[in-house]
Amino acid sequence: YRWIYQSFLIILVTSFVSFGVKKLFDHLSKVAKRTRTFWDDLIINSARRPVRMFIWVNGMLWATEVVRQVSNEPIFDVIDPIREVSFIVIFAWFMTQLINRGEVTVQNPDNLEKPMDPTTASALGKLLRLSVLITTGLVVLQTLGFSVSGVLAFGGIGGIAVGFAARDMLANFFGGLMIYLDQPFRVGDWI
Repeated sequence: YRWIYQSFLIILVTSFVSFGVKKLFDHLSKVAKRTRTFWDDLIINSARRPVRMFIWVNGMLWATEVVRQVSNEPIFDVIDPIREVSFIVIFAWFMTQLINRGEVTVQNPDNLEKPMDPTTASALGKLLRLSVLITTGLVVLQTLGFSVSGVLAFGGIGGIAVGFAARDMLANFFGGLMIYLDQPFRVGDWI
């Protein structure tokens, strides 16, 4: 029954490490608030929960490895793919947290001399989040052994077909995008 004690010890160490990392992030947050830049606050606050989740997932998987040595059941073969996918998903979580907090931060006049208007910040935030989610999905599929090249080729061909079918809609979209980028008027103006 040594594996029970080892698993318990691993979970106990994981909880202590998680608590230590929480205290470290609390200290780093206090130090970052004293600086003039907002990037350190942004990164520290965005990484706090994903790093702790990473510690817990790896601790649980390490304890599962100990149990795997005792029992060679086929269900334990999913430990390595879970480890790889969880790292990718946790990193994507960190990136979306960073984008969400950055979207709010760049609108604050205390952080920038010329803050970004809310509409532009929202549009850029949505675009960046969408790109992170699509990239994460493709990387997870590649990690699990699926061929992503077929998905990308189908997406390219489908994009061309949709482009020809929706020519007028795309013309209106790009016309609206040009008006949005030129910004001849702002939110709240009477037209």
